[in-house]
Amino acid sequence: MATTERTFRASPPQEILLEKLGLLKEFRGTWVGTGFNLIARPDFKTPPGFFLELNGTIENLEFTQIGGNIPNRGSEQPDINLFGLHYLQQVADCQTKGALHIEPGLWIHVPPTEDPVVANDTYVRQATIPHGDSLLAQSTTAISVKTGPDILPVDTFPFPITDPIPALNASAAHPLGPPYINQYLNSALPTCSVPPGLDSDGTIRDPTEVLRAAIKGQNITRTVVLVISTAAVSGSTGILNIPFVVTNANAQQMDAIFWIETVEPAGGEPFMQLQYVQRVILQFPAEPGGNVINWPHVSVATLVKQ
Repeated sequence: MATTERTFRASPPQEILLEKLGLLKEFRGTWVGTGFNLIARPDFKTPPGFFLELNGTIENLEFTQIGGNIPNRGSEQPDINLFGLHYLQQVADCQTKGALHIEPGLWIHVPPTEDPVVANDTYVRQATIPHGDSLLAQSTTAISVKTGPDILPVDTFPFPITDPIPALNASAAHPLGPPYINQYLNSALPTCSVPPGLDSDGTIRDPTEVLRAAIKGQNITRTVVLVISTAAVSGSTGILNIPFVVTNANAQQMDAIFWIETVEPAGGEPFMQLQYVQRVILQFPAEPGGNVINWPHVSVATLVKQ
């Protein structure tokens, strides 16, 4: 009787696979920690027509490497092999323990290519969110430095949709004033997961204050920096949403920075720490029948590898 031979894609030895992951090899494993989440949501039942939700968060983020290569077939150049990790992110409110976010996805290491001409390695994040959103973001910066992170402000104030979406660490040209800002600055910070002593107004406008406070006094000797955006490559990256999301609170753009840090405490063993800031631009009117505007939804967290 004839037999059918089955072939499988075998995994290379671990040391080779790690090198193929590039900077992503630092992600492998399970990370746990806390953070802060700010999101404005439509609320047409109560003036002024939106609700600002602030959450202290607890988070579990797990990365598992894909055991073999991922061949991409070339027609304009020879084939390339990708390598990557799949991940699962789970975020809950630190006070109520209620679930806030779950996100399965992939991080992929893309080598330099000839067609299109890309001289440097790039890193891609693919994610799906149960609200009905799928995204693909690509790195604009991917470096390793022998210092701690340079964490710059991120502005949460809403701004007109006619204005260009500013870079992650830049403020909008025309942030909207009252009554929008009044609700922001009259809100109280969560009582859990936010370091004590932070100014409420300053932290609500710039949640990266939470990140800087979390690492104050730490000796961070190395940082891997991955800056990504769904607007990195026009036509190749972006967010897709179900029609309900597009009509009611469209997720237009995502920008994020991940810092993978090596911390060396005095008199203790070094440990790995992951910090990130993420901004999603949501688009909806502040009141029924009003103009659609841009609302930055900003999340930050500081996690430690287990």
